[in-house]
Amino acid sequence: MRFVCLGYFDAEKFESHPIEEQQGMMDKCFDYDDELRRGGHFVGGQALQGPQSAVTLHLKNGQVQTMDGPFVETKEYLGGLLFLEARDLNHAIALISKHPGLAAGPFEIRPVDEEVQRLISQRDALIRSQTKS
Repeated sequence: MRFVCLGYFDAEKFESHPIEEQQGMMDKCFDYDDELRRGGHFVGGQALQGPQSAVTLHLKNGQVQTMDGPFVETKEYLGGLLFLEARDLNHAIALISKHPGLAAGPFEIRPVDEEVQRLISQRDALIRSQTKS
């Protein structure tokens, strides 16, 4: 099964540590991601810039409106995504529970919707076949 692990980041908490400790925390995260890679569990991931660089879209009265970031109501914001391969949700929880990134904020783990993902893959294949001709 595939899971998306949303890593939340508490910048105030992270930045309260000396720069050397911050770097050490990041190194521990990267090292653990390498362990997940070696175990065949790390599918991919993306680090995100802070909410100050975000744009939020809303549909209001049929018109798209944008709101510049930050649009954060909590002190923790989405800091990155980790794509994980695991046997089941309990296995995913066990793997992420060892992630050093938990020291910087919580992780939310969600199973990938395989049915919708299949539909997306079919459409990707269709578009690729149309652009080759």
